[in-house]
Amino acid sequence: MYNTPYMKALRTRFKRDIVAEFLPPARESSADRVIIICGGMPSVPKHQALLDFFSKKGFWVFYPRYRGSWESNGSFLEISPEKDILDIISELPKGFISMLDKKRYRVNPQQIFLFGASFGGPAALLASRDPRVTKVVAFAPVVDWKAPSKAEPLDFVERYTRDAFGNAYRITSKNWHKLKGGVFYNPVAHASSIQGRKIFIIHAKNDLSVPWSSVARFAKKVKCEFLLLKDGGHLSASNFMNPKFYRRISSFLRGRI
Repeated sequence: MYNTPYMKALRTRFKRDIVAEFLPPARESSADRVIIICGGMPSVPKHQALLDFFSKKGFWVFYPRYRGSWESNGSFLEISPEKDILDIISELPKGFISMLDKKRYRVNPQQIFLFGASFGGPAALLASRDPRVTKVVAFAPVVDWKAPSKAEPLDFVERYTRDAFGNAYRITSKNWHKLKGGVFYNPVAHASSIQGRKIFIIHAKNDLSVPWSSVARFAKKVKCEFLLLKDGGHLSASNFMNPKFYRRISSFLRGRI
């Protein structure tokens, strides 16, 4: 057993900037399988239950804070967030230290799965182009920043993030407005280099935050697995634990869909 008796989430820092909570697998395994959660924003990064869930399934699981958000150093969106994920992947075999007990861990992944939700969807989808990434599962991912929802236009999200979260997201208007250009951190602009066979997207038709039609077009373009629900609203990372979804996700990870 790797974990502490209480399965308390551990913390580490990658590349001197990126703080991530993590848990080793709760049981010994013959292969190191890794899940990296690419969370949404703005949100409060409190996902002990999610870490615990995947740890008990036998995965190493990491929940990073993007550069420039929460405890991580840097300026938010100065660099595209999928690069944070790729930096973590590069650091795993080199080793990383738990801030709690100064214990050093090292992971040599046989499989790396990226789980993205909402704003984190582009991080997972864009990072999927790296050959080290095995598969990606995304709930309600933003796939085209030039097709924002009427309920949450980009200018509104910027104002709300500043007012409601303050310095939890250290962002300049210049960096935020890069999203409007349609290339920076925008999966649809890079669709030709994204391998659909590695991707499973789940979305709901009544999602008011991310238009389902843009996601459906993207899924068709990259030829990925796509599950469109009649309802469910804006699906978040917590849905990864929902049994009705996890059964499908688990089958996809094992190549049975």
